[in-house]
Amino acid sequence: MEAHEFIRLQLTVQYDGSAYHGWQVQPDQRTVQGELEAAVSRLANRPRTVLGSGRTDTGVHATGQVASVDMPVGWTPEKLSRSLNALLPDAIWVSSVSEAAPDFHPRYDAIARTYRYRVGLESAAQAPFVRRWCWPLIETIDHDALAAASQPLIGRHSFEAFAKAGQPERGYICTVSRAVWSPWDLGVQLDITADRYLHHMVRYLVGTMMDVARGRRPLADVSQLLTGTTDMTTSPPAPPEGLFLARVEYPAHRAERDLPQAPTPRSTAPE
Repeated sequence: MEAHEFIRLQLTVQYDGSAYHGWQVQPDQRTVQGELEAAVSRLANRPRTVLGSGRTDTGVHATGQVASVDMPVGWTPEKLSRSLNALLPDAIWVSSVSEAAPDFHPRYDAIARTYRYRVGLESAAQAPFVRRWCWPLIETIDHDALAAASQPLIGRHSFEAFAKAGQPERGYICTVSRAVWSPWDLGVQLDITADRYLHHMVRYLVGTMMDVARGRRPLADVSQLLTGTTDMTTSPPAPPEGLFLARVEYPAHRAERDLPQAPTPRSTAPE
């Protein structure tokens, strides 16, 4: 089939990552990308590839993952949205579909991504309908120290100390434009926006900042860890359950997504 017989469609996808081995297709593993590709291939009656704006790890959720797929002409955004949501497991929901430029790439065109991490401080965060989407820490913290710990992150730094796996070919420099802790109903949440992320970076940042807020390590450690020249180690990473890919940003000529008010997937349990 010739290229002009396809239309590129852009999807915004929400998912509860609890039962998935991350976003990316992997042999013999249940993944979000795998579920989407199975669904669109069935609808198109031929193999289709779904490209995502970035990977999320096992157990991590999304309220603003952006993806693209080339479908045969005749598939409108409305038709694809309706058909996909009828086929997909309850833990995955396509919240919007729009027509995209033929050369749109959700990963390489992205200029920033925002992640949200929720930490439960109230005992109610241990409830089964809450704990799967937060870190139920249930401890008293120093909120001023927590806010102060996020400030050194702003700017261009080496985040090598906060990376689980090395990326020598791409380096460890990331530019963080926003890192803000704010209250939510049962605790606190971090919204962090950066041009790129390293493997498990947000989780290591959260784990380290929460140790500062619990008085387990000094505030100065955060700045020292960002120098890229220290043998100091981070605190253990925060668990994946509290992490959401919330928003992906594109240049003005590309689509742009708003940050959802509350990063809660529509489903309480995957099928």
